[in-house]
Amino acid sequence: MIFEDFFTRIETQYTHQLPFVVYRKPRETSVNALLQTTNDLYEINDFTEKGFVFSPFDDTEPSVLIPENQSETLITTNVPLSTVETFKTNDSFHALEEEKTFHTNLVNKGIEAINNNQFKKVVLSRQETVNLSEASFLSIFKNLLNTYPLAFVYCWYHPKVGLWLGATPETLIKIEGNQFSIMALAGTQVYNDTLDVTWGTKEYNEQQFVTDFIVDSLKPLVESVTVSNTETVKAGNLLHLKTMISAKLKSNATLQTLISAIHPTPAVCGLPKHEAKQFILKNENYNRSFYTGFLGELNLETIKAPRSGKRNIENRAYAITKKHTQLYVNLRCMQLVDKNAIIYVGGGITSGSKADKEWEETVSKSLIIKNIL
Repeated sequence: MIFEDFFTRIETQYTHQLPFVVYRKPRETSVNALLQTTNDLYEINDFTEKGFVFSPFDDTEPSVLIPENQSETLITTNVPLSTVETFKTNDSFHALEEEKTFHTNLVNKGIEAINNNQFKKVVLSRQETVNLSEASFLSIFKNLLNTYPLAFVYCWYHPKVGLWLGATPETLIKIEGNQFSIMALAGTQVYNDTLDVTWGTKEYNEQQFVTDFIVDSLKPLVESVTVSNTETVKAGNLLHLKTMISAKLKSNATLQTLISAIHPTPAVCGLPKHEAKQFILKNENYNRSFYTGFLGELNLETIKAPRSGKRNIENRAYAITKKHTQLYVNLRCMQLVDKNAIIYVGGGITSGSKADKEWEETVSKSLIIKNIL
């Protein structure tokens, strides 16, 4: 589909208050969309459904589904890059100073809890509201597409839930058949034109917490686990530590049990998971909603041609259909409400954390989104 027609269809869907999701996967040029034909609100029951899932941080809350069988599928390729459009914004310095005071106090409270052995790590976040005098959601989405080619870029809307956009660098899980991979991402520093950087003990410990949690959580569900070397990766104007974990799911394990075991990970919640999550829900003083939840394609089918060879020549004409799921952690995101963009940012707190530095990290992360506004 021609990209002008593609985005016209998205705009029409929004005008008619019908649910949709439009997204581009990392390092891909095609942009996909699911346009739901009714405004019904579908929820996930057991993760055997097919479509696009949007899940909150709090896994006791329902996950929303845009069902494949109740939606029209669109795709466009080669969306032209253009100059990033800017909008008039209005930040309140006084409000930001109040937010800094609250957040640094929150971080210190988290550090105190860690020192009292309530948990080893907790991820603490905040929201920041930016007033937009002139901005369309499609203009913001195109800015995200142009600015972050290595991220999962999306715009998700349901009239009964809200309008969300983001460019997340973090994969939760990719699974095809019974083979899957999971990304452990932690540690943050500002990118200064090189990946050859030095990481401190705090960042390495934070990354190891995430990796160990995922591996330990997977053991009852998998036949084998492979852990890659840790490397430095770039996401926007920030650097992170990344480790890839791959495994083969046991025949009696399900996608639902796998997701329940790893979500929310220590990268967005803490460790141990239950204690850190309860601290977050009690002390952050706002509802994260879908921030640090996950989203993506659920049980969609891909068709692959069989390998060629001298044997089984008669089978070459038959394609192999496999289900695949690709879920991403909902980071670097915003919610649009009226003329406001609500930006969500946070950081991992360990015993070595310093409150002022943790505040500065959230400011750096907020600039990633603000740079496209």
